[in-house]
Amino acid sequence: MAHEHLTLAPLSTHLVEALQLTISLKPQDESQRTAQREIVSALRTALNARRQRIIISQSEVGPVKWAAILLMGLCTLIAIAVVHSDNRLACAMAVTLFATGIALSSLLIAAYSRPFTGEISVKPELLQQVIPSEMATVQPNGH
Repeated sequence: MAHEHLTLAPLSTHLVEALQLTISLKPQDESQRTAQREIVSALRTALNARRQRIIISQSEVGPVKWAAILLMGLCTLIAIAVVHSDNRLACAMAVTLFATGIALSSLLIAAYSRPFTGEISVKPELLQQVIPSEMATVQPNGH
């Protein structure tokens, strides 16, 4: 997800196979039917969570949004400067404080616009906890 090479088109084959297998089972009694419903619900939740993660990983703050944010900040800075034009010290303090706020807000927006990359990113620890230990030891090249 951090490298943006996942799409919504191919579903997770392991989850889909598990869902199909669970649905194909014929429960013998009420407890098995309840267990089957819960398993199907959990698998659908996992598929939906995967879809949501992919959507979030591909979202970004577009140039139009950035232009609007910066233009709005600039207009507000000009308005503050005009309102405080009679007192230079108050004007300088107000403009400095608001400019600092704009800079910090822009930094936060930029940092969180890519949630799976960078220093402050969503890490996969929770997902790795649900992977069975034998799958976690398999190397990416299949050996």
